[in-house]
Amino acid sequence: MRSRPVLLLALLALAWWLGRPAPALAQEHGEPAAEEAHAEEELDALHHSADGFYLDFTPFGKVELPRVFVVRRADGSLGLDAFASTSAAVASGRYVADPHHGEEVAPDEGVAHEVGGEEAHGTVEGETAAGGHGTDPLDTGIVPAGGEIVADLSFTRHTVFLFVAALLMLAIFLPLGAKYRKGIGRETAPRGRAMNAMETLVLYVREEIAKPTMGDQYEKHMPFLLTAFFFIFLANLLGLVPYGATITSNIAVTAVLATFTFVITQLNGTKDYWGHIFNPPGVPLLVKPIMVPIEFLGIFTKPFALAIRLFANMTAGHLVILSLIGLIFTFTQVFGPAVGWGTAPISVGMALFVYFLELLIAFIQAYVFTILSALFIGMASAHHEHEHHDHPHDQTPHEKAVQSASPLMHEDGRIYHEHEKTVGTEAAMAFAS
Repeated sequence: MRSRPVLLLALLALAWWLGRPAPALAQEHGEPAAEEAHAEEELDALHHSADGFYLDFTPFGKVELPRVFVVRRADGSLGLDAFASTSAAVASGRYVADPHHGEEVAPDEGVAHEVGGEEAHGTVEGETAAGGHGTDPLDTGIVPAGGEIVADLSFTRHTVFLFVAALLMLAIFLPLGAKYRKGIGRETAPRGRAMNAMETLVLYVREEIAKPTMGDQYEKHMPFLLTAFFFIFLANLLGLVPYGATITSNIAVTAVLATFTFVITQLNGTKDYWGHIFNPPGVPLLVKPIMVPIEFLGIFTKPFALAIRLFANMTAGHLVILSLIGLIFTFTQVFGPAVGWGTAPISVGMALFVYFLELLIAFIQAYVFTILSALFIGMASAHHEHEHHDHPHDQTPHEKAVQSASPLMHEDGRIYHEHEKTVGTEAAMAFAS
């Protein structure tokens, strides 16, 4: 049942595209070559999965979002400009389409001219305030006709869906929290499908993620872990809804989530945690100047890997779906409508397969981010009782094998244990062996 909206959307897009004139035919009828460039641009999967200042409901149209700028005027004063849309900002004459979008242009290379009674810098002769050479300000961006933008506070597509995900979480969990406060689910069995489903996921996060990685300290970190898990899960699912947007494919969003994990990890770091970083145990004194910087860099590589992993996986999945659907348009454009129709069943079938796979990935990526966050926090907040490991029989078989293969651990007579292993000690042991 869930596949029907996606299949219908794909067939509608196919019919709409095939109903358009081919680029060569358009040129024969005297239509401008810009139409061909526009058609090629619509095949850009990366463009459609990126952020933007509008909600894209192609082929039905676009809904532009409000634009808010903190600007520095030509006289040096600061001001606030607010418009209902990008088109309204351009229509006011105070903003023009950016003619050098994506290009590095020296300040003295632009040609200044009057637009709407104000001096516009960086534009070139022949371009108009509506976008220059027929370009769309929504895609090229806009710049002030006079002065410069200090901060762009405008709403974007990903901003809208970020709030949608947050509101969905509130709509789901506020009523459930009210039930729990009344004793339903605590003093009695959970009631209703929604409550049972959410409790299943909450218990899964607690029993399979938090407790195994954090031990007795899991309770105080459960609010963060649950928030991260459900927010990422809902955000991933929203990206699979027709006309939705995947905010987790935005590196800024994943970087903020990873930053929260980083801050919580460092704030809960124990003496043992910082000791393993700035004074790696079992490492010779001469090797420590090398190991300490490596261990210190490890503090930052963990959240960096969290952000990149989530961003890359969610971006890749949607690009694959869009690319498979794009095969229909590509074959139609290159070989004609007949080949395009023949390609459609295969492309749509493969896209639906990847789509259902993305449903699984939406959960897996939320799980991976949460368990790695819990692992990093648990490692930092763990208290190691070294004094209880004084006898060789306390070691596991793997620890005994490492002990015999590593002369590093024999210098001070201490016994090697798995919990003492760090990036630095592993590297030092391998080097010594």
